Amino acid sequence: MNILLIFPEFPDTFWSFRHALKFVRRSAAYPPLGLLTVAALLPAVWEKRLVDLNVRRLADEDLGWADLAFVSAMGVQLSSARRVVDRCREAGAPVVAGGPLFTAEPEAFPEVAHLVLNEAELTLPPFLEDLAQGRPKRVYTSKDFADIRATPVPLWGLVELDRYAAMSVQYSRGCPYHCEFCNVTALLGHRPRVKSPEQLLAELDALYARGWRASVFFVDDNFIGNARHLKAELLPQLIAWQRRRRLPFFTEASINLADDPKLVSMMVEAGFESVFVGIETPHEGSLEETCKQQNRGRDLLADVKRLQRAGLEVQGGFIVGFDNDPPGIFQRQIDFIQRSGIVTAMVGLLQAPPGTRLHERLGREGRLAGDSGGDNVAATTNIVPAMGLERLVAGYREVLRSLYAPRQYYRRLRTFLREYRLPPLRPKLPFQHRMAFFRAAYHLGIVGRERFQYWRTLFWTLCTRPRSLPLAVTLAIYGHHFRKICEREAGGGPGLRKPR
Repeated sequence: MNILLIFPEFPDTFWSFRHALKFVRRSAAYPPLGLLTVAALLPAVWEKRLVDLNVRRLADEDLGWADLAFVSAMGVQLSSARRVVDRCREAGAPVVAGGPLFTAEPEAFPEVAHLVLNEAELTLPPFLEDLAQGRPKRVYTSKDFADIRATPVPLWGLVELDRYAAMSVQYSRGCPYHCEFCNVTALLGHRPRVKSPEQLLAELDALYARGWRASVFFVDDNFIGNARHLKAELLPQLIAWQRRRRLPFFTEASINLADDPKLVSMMVEAGFESVFVGIETPHEGSLEETCKQQNRGRDLLADVKRLQRAGLEVQGGFIVGFDNDPPGIFQRQIDFIQRSGIVTAMVGLLQAPPGTRLHERLGREGRLAGDSGGDNVAATTNIVPAMGLERLVAGYREVLRSLYAPRQYYRRLRTFLREYRLPPLRPKLPFQHRMAFFRAAYHLGIVGRERFQYWRTLFWTLCTRPRSLPLAVTLAIYGHHFRKICEREAGGGPGLRKPR
C-alpha cells in the first residue's frame, strides 16, 4: 500500500520564522514530528512518502500514487488543511486525519474519510486492523493515554534534513498544571509520561547518523513535568552522550525550573541553551484567575535572571485580555519584558481553545465569539473581553509596536547579553549559519532601517562579550522576523471573530 503523509502549510506567524529562515537558506523551522512518528507506526512493508507543504508543493503525481493520504495539523494550519483535504478528495485519495486540529473539533470535518484521533499509539492500531479486514470505521478515539515507552523512533529517512533549521524530538507528554486557557492537559493529561533514556538517545543517534549537527528542539510542553526522572535517568545519560557529540538543545518548561539550581546546571551541561517559559503576566490577580499557580507568589523577574545567569536563554510567552487585567497592564507587560531581557517575547491576546476550562466557562457566560485561530500574535480573539474589545486590541497593538521597534528590541538584546552566561563549550556553527553573518550585515546593517541599532549592538558585543557575537547576530535576525510579524498585526481595526 502506498501512503502519502501530508503536512499542511503554516501561515506567516511568530513561530514560523519565515523571515529569518532565508538568512540560513532553509525552508521551514521544524519537520512534522507527529507524522514521522505515525509513519514509524505503519507496517514496514508499506511504501511511504512525505510531503511537507512548508518545504515543497503537493504534486498531482503524489496524489495519483497514493492509496491513502494521512494528514496531521495544528489549529493554526486550518486553512491549509482544508485545502489539502479538498484536493485529496478531488484526486480520489481517501484522507486519514489526526493530530491536534482534528482531535479538538472532529465534527468540523465531515468530508474526511477516517478520523484517527487522540494519540496514534492507541487509535492507529485498531484502524489498521479494521482496514486490513476491509471494514474501517470513520472515527477512532480514546480517552486513555498512551505508554510512550513503546513509541518507535520517527522515520527520519522520509525527511530532507537540509531543508530545516532544527530537528525535533519528544521526551514526555502531559503537564502537571491546570492553566485554564491551556488545552495540553485536555489532549495529553496531567500526569507527565516519559520515554526511557535509551529511546530518546536512539532518536538522537538516528539524527546524528544522518549527519545532523544543528539544533534539536525537545517539543515537550513541560520538559520538567517529571523532574525526578529527568534528573535521575535522562540527563546523566544525555550529558554522557554529549561528551562524544555536541548538539545544541532547546525546550519548554515552567518557571519553577528556577527553583532547582541542580536541575538547571544539569540541563546546561547536557547542552540545553534556551527554554521557553509561559510567564503570561506580571499581574498576580490575572495569574490567580487563570489558575497559573506555579507562577504565583514569586519574583518572576528574579527567576528569569537566575536562569539567564545559569546559562539558559529564556524565551517568554505573555498574554493580555484576562478579566482581572488592570488598566495599566499593557505598559506593565512592556516594562517587565524590557527589564527581563527576554529577547524572544511572544505576546498574544487571550484565546479560549476548545477543550479548555476557559472555553467551557466563557461558553456558560455567553462570551465565546467563534473559534480560536491558533495564530499566537494575531490581533483577534474568540472571547468577549471584560475590558472591551476595542480597548484590548488597541493596547495589544501598542505592546507589539513598542517591543519590536528596533531601539527597544536591541536594548533588550543587550540587557540579555549582560546577564547571560555563555556555555564554555559551544558546538561549531554549520556553514549556512556562518554565512548568515554576511547576509545579516547586508539586510540588517545596510538595507534595514534598524542598521544603526544593529551595528551599535554588534560593536558593543564585540567589545564587551566577543564570544557572544554569533548569538547576537542570531537574535538580531530573529528580531527582523518578529518585527515583520508584529508590524503586520499592529495595524487595522478591532479583531473580533464572528459570533456563533
